[in-house]
Amino acid sequence: MIDKILLDLSQQIGDESIANKVRISTAESCTGGLVASCLTSIEGASNYFNCGFVSYSDESKIQMLGVDYAIINKFGAISAETAIAMARGTLKKSGSELVVAITGIAGPSGGSILKPIGTVYFGIGSILKIDSYLYNFTGARQTIRYQACTKALELLLNALRA
Repeated sequence: MIDKILLDLSQQIGDESIANKVRISTAESCTGGLVASCLTSIEGASNYFNCGFVSYSDESKIQMLGVDYAIINKFGAISAETAIAMARGTLKKSGSELVVAITGIAGPSGGSILKPIGTVYFGIGSILKIDSYLYNFTGARQTIRYQACTKALELLLNALRA
């Protein structure tokens, strides 16, 4: 079940999106569709939420979103470059005005010294500009996923208000 914090953020995003006539799409890896689920929990979400991609594997990032294999090969699936490429692919595939892409390591395995568990990159933007953000979350797998979802919603809201 989605808690009050996520619902409140999602409602604010919905209100801002409708007011500004902005359609939103998502590309999610470690959050597995949680952001899209939050956004579509709001009545009237079809007025602003366009679509969501869950691209968990490297292959799906390449096939669904058009991420260049060379980017994943050089920087890794968990990188600013991949998050930006996921966002760019989502913009192209969806035709939305605003997108967020999330790629990270929720654990409990998969981390390294350079990219520990809780490392999450976000790509957020429009056809004009895509920014990347890095956050390091802590806790168990579900806690990291929740924190990443919350941050994605906050980034979307900030982008809508900019």
